[in-house]
Amino acid sequence: MRPFGFAGAQAWDWPRWDRRMISRLALDDLALIRGERRLFAGLTFSVGRGEAIALTGANGAGKTSLLRAIAGLLKPATGTVVFEGENGALDPDDARGQGLHLLGHHDGLKPARTAREELDFWSRWMGGDDDGVAKAIEAFELSALLPLDVRRLSAGQRRRLVLARLVAAPRPLWLLDEPMAPLDAARRARFGALMADHIAGGGLIVAAVHDPLPLPARTVSLDEVTA
Repeated sequence: MRPFGFAGAQAWDWPRWDRRMISRLALDDLALIRGERRLFAGLTFSVGRGEAIALTGANGAGKTSLLRAIAGLLKPATGTVVFEGENGALDPDDARGQGLHLLGHHDGLKPARTAREELDFWSRWMGGDDDGVAKAIEAFELSALLPLDVRRLSAGQRRRLVLARLVAAPRPLWLLDEPMAPLDAARRARFGALMADHIAGGGLIVAAVHDPLPLPARTVSLDEVTA
């Protein structure tokens, strides 16, 4: 058993991704257009198992749009997004449907539901189980929040509830949009350790950030390819 990287957390193993799961993401000569404006062009990079990418750039440079394009929610103007497993290229629909998490600014939580109901719903929707939910509750210290309606949660508590999906339904590729923004210092440290553990277990992370990630990461600046 490999423990989380912070004291007092539950120790557990990340799953071993099978050969059909994402082991590499490759973008080649990508360009995105929103409305009448080209956000960027000529973007090329790749990320493999055990690696993290920090996407940087000014507001409006296209960081969020790039994450959505990788997830299949936006169509690139030009270029390709390729997911690879151990045996070569994967079907993009299968890879997106089974192999990645996209966590953005819009959390999709229903205000009238309890935190428990939301965690259970999203975990099952993403393929999780009771064991994964229990680990997520432990990792993000959610026990006291579970009976509360989502409308009563602070921004930081809502973010913890959303991030819990990463543990409740493990997938290799994490696409994260400013994941640390609403968290306090202690929770940032805990989530940073969790990200490091995900990378150590062979996961992949692409995160849009303004502040540096709390783990080793290659930087891809959209300012350098912004049209």
